[in-house]
Amino acid sequence: MTTAAPLGVSVATVLRDLADSRALDLELLAGAGGLERRITLPHTQKTGLALSGFDAYLRGGRVLVFGESEVRYIESLPPSDRTAVLQRVFSRDLPCVLITGGFSAPPEVAAEADRARVPLLGTRATTPEAMARFTQVLDTYLSARTVVHGVLMDILGLGVLVIGESGIGKSECALDLVVRGHRLVADDAVELRCRAQSFVIGTCPELTRHHMEIRGLGLINVQDLFGVASTRTSKRVELVVQFERWEPGREYDRLGVDEEFYDVLGVRVPLIRMPVAPGRNLAILVEVAARNHLLRTRGHHAARRLVERLNERLDARGDAESDPGEDL
Repeated sequence: MTTAAPLGVSVATVLRDLADSRALDLELLAGAGGLERRITLPHTQKTGLALSGFDAYLRGGRVLVFGESEVRYIESLPPSDRTAVLQRVFSRDLPCVLITGGFSAPPEVAAEADRARVPLLGTRATTPEAMARFTQVLDTYLSARTVVHGVLMDILGLGVLVIGESGIGKSECALDLVVRGHRLVADDAVELRCRAQSFVIGTCPELTRHHMEIRGLGLINVQDLFGVASTRTSKRVELVVQFERWEPGREYDRLGVDEEFYDVLGVRVPLIRMPVAPGRNLAILVEVAARNHLLRTRGHHAARRLVERLNERLDARGDAESDPGEDL
């Protein structure tokens, strides 16, 4: 598993993609010479105190937001003071400045943005709405990413990542699952990215999307063979199934009481180790593992319930044997 650290995204890229998706209306007001500046942190910052001289907490690489209070404060300053304040703020390695609410800033703001080559953007959206949408878009670009060798399936709405050594049967299992009505997300190379530091989204590289490699058959297009309902472009990873070759004499978990986890970009995902041996129908086993995991998330843990019932029966038998009234 290789991890790629995000190097940031240019302001020009964000402007272009937001214009294409219409997720947020943005207008370039000044600072066009700095469109290649890179945003490296997904969360925007709104530090109005920076305008009054307390700019120690301005972070380079983060978008700075000016709302109504910041614009009105700048307007209240004498023109000479405006220039000094803005020069100090624009010197903090900011990728860009976003003015929300459709407010028109004093001309000194645009002049200093051009001088410092810091893009000055404007939007009619309110400050909370603009910050939320901007952060959401940036999170997509800047989230931690990695690529794993495996297969990602959507089984009954559950994202199941199947991993294991090459040639162990992951793709054949995935094909069998597709035939059984489940959906393929990615085969061979699965791109994973962490969202909100709490869950992992898996996708397929665009070049190999909908394709699968089956030894003996070669490359097949799953969507062409089984229809559009047989694939999807992305899915949250909620369960990892690791195929392992069967080793005679090795002890395997037969109850499933203890839980294991697989670390993906700092997120712990439930893990099931599944021995692979001739005669085992892996597709059915993976489907049952997904069904069982869905039941566990709803509070139905079959193994633990059986152990609890067994312990209750053993306790009852022990109490009966220790009761002196039994010997009378």
